Amino acid sequence: MSPPTLDKFLGEIAQILRDKDGVKLQQYLVYEPPFVPLYQQMISEIRQVYGPGSIDALEKKCTSFIPEYDDGLDGGSRASFITFMVKYFVFLRDLDVTNLVETHDQLKALLNQCILALGSSMGLVLLPTVISLSRTLARLAIGLDKRPELIEHLTRRESTMGAEEAVERVTLVESSANVIREAFKKCLSERSGNISGLDNNGMPEGRRIGIYLTANLCLKLFFHCRKLRSAEQIFGNIYQQSPPLGLFPASQRVTFLYYLGRYLFANSHFYRAQLALQAAYDQCHVRCLSQRRLILIYLIASNLILGRFPSAALLRRPEAAGLGEKFAPICIAIARGDIASFRKYLDLDSDKSEWFLRKRILLQLSNRCEVLIWRSLARRTFLLAGSQGDAINKRAPTLALQDMLYLAIYLEKKALEPDPDPSKPSAPTNTQSSNPHTNSIFIFGSNPPSSSPPSLSSSLRHGYTDPDLLDVVDPSPPILPTISTIESIVASLIEQDLLHGFISHSSHRFAITGAKNASPLQIGGAGVGEGGEEGSCSGGGKFGGGMVVNLSGARPAGAGPG
Repeated sequence: MSPPTLDKFLGEIAQILRDKDGVKLQQYLVYEPPFVPLYQQMISEIRQVYGPGSIDALEKKCTSFIPEYDDGLDGGSRASFITFMVKYFVFLRDLDVTNLVETHDQLKALLNQCILALGSSMGLVLLPTVISLSRTLARLAIGLDKRPELIEHLTRRESTMGAEEAVERVTLVESSANVIREAFKKCLSERSGNISGLDNNGMPEGRRIGIYLTANLCLKLFFHCRKLRSAEQIFGNIYQQSPPLGLFPASQRVTFLYYLGRYLFANSHFYRAQLALQAAYDQCHVRCLSQRRLILIYLIASNLILGRFPSAALLRRPEAAGLGEKFAPICIAIARGDIASFRKYLDLDSDKSEWFLRKRILLQLSNRCEVLIWRSLARRTFLLAGSQGDAINKRAPTLALQDMLYLAIYLEKKALEPDPDPSKPSAPTNTQSSNPHTNSIFIFGSNPPSSSPPSLSSSLRHGYTDPDLLDVVDPSPPILPTISTIESIVASLIEQDLLHGFISHSSHRFAITGAKNASPLQIGGAGVGEGGEEGSCSGGGKFGGGMVVNLSGARPAGAGPG
């Protein structure tokens, strides 16, 4: 007896194909539980009539209903779709939500077959189904990756591979992204219609409408598993073959620009990153608070590295709630030239740095913002002890590098001191005890003598010393800046256009040039300019300046108007 519910379902699928209604097809191909009673009845019939080993019979059943389709030049539309329908019914029959790993593999195989059918002349009808399956697969893959106890057997199996099979390990998330990438390639390589890929109304046509839908899912997965090289291929393919981004819906544009900005940020292209992230933020709907907040985190980080502080108006916005508390200490440290507070705040051992590390912006901020702190320290030294010069006698304003060295040594020692624990009684200060700054790995030349073997963490902290030499090597003091260090730093600031002048190596002084008709601070010290749009990362206010561009005519970092 032929299963009636299955026959009715296939008959309706056949009519949908005749109508070429892709959205309705996607609505009919339900694959996520809980199922409504009609689908439960169909699944029950499949299990009764077409159990394991009945693939051929199920294929004949589908063939009897699926109509002939215009194969066009690609061919194979009907055959590939029938194979997909067979896999769809097998997926429903064998679905076991208690085994998510097996469900993931089955769903991936189902999507792979659907993508094969996508490449035929039936592709446009199948595109909504491909997008739906891809979204579910991506969500399931990320969910499994966040529960390592469910996939630990996969890791053990890969670790026991023989040497002859040893290849770069492809994670579960990356394997899912690779399947979805095939759908992206099918959409990108669409050849029907105009050569430009646009219809008569100037909009993308055919499978091209799925370019950014599939690309964004791939980017989401590649960023999750940190495969930026694979993400780079997505960006390159889109740049070469895709219709203009502006022709696609805002949600697709914003998502793509967000991942593009993050990719540029990860590759140290901070100016280009902030351009992409600013465009994403501007185009993101004001009600999408979680999306705007995510964009804003990386936008603020990019602008901080460029010397731009977030404006007070921006930080009052709903999506920026709490971000001021995260980034304010960095801005204050830059404005004051306080390298000690800056390093302690972003130290890997600091509790406050965990959030930055989780967002993958810690190392960029700690490495790239330090140059701005040194510029501010030079300015602060000039304010405290600099010579204003004499325009009548043509004597340039100067800064004694020895004075800057004194401040630098003081701040370096302060950075190496452990933060006091209020729950414990005070103890004598020891720069090599407790929880020193990460930079002490480069400052301490050897381990202090000890009767016990050094731990790995202490070896990393204090520099490695052969255990056989522990009794004969004296503890080395911290390596602090010298006058040569300061000269090198100031020369680097001059080269980067963050200071305007020259160094006199014989007298160890920095001279500001061009200050005849202007303040030495305006000419010699770069800073953060005033102005900027409300809501941008370049507004006025003490916690929110403009941007570091050139030293000429700029205000000090973080300074307000007036």
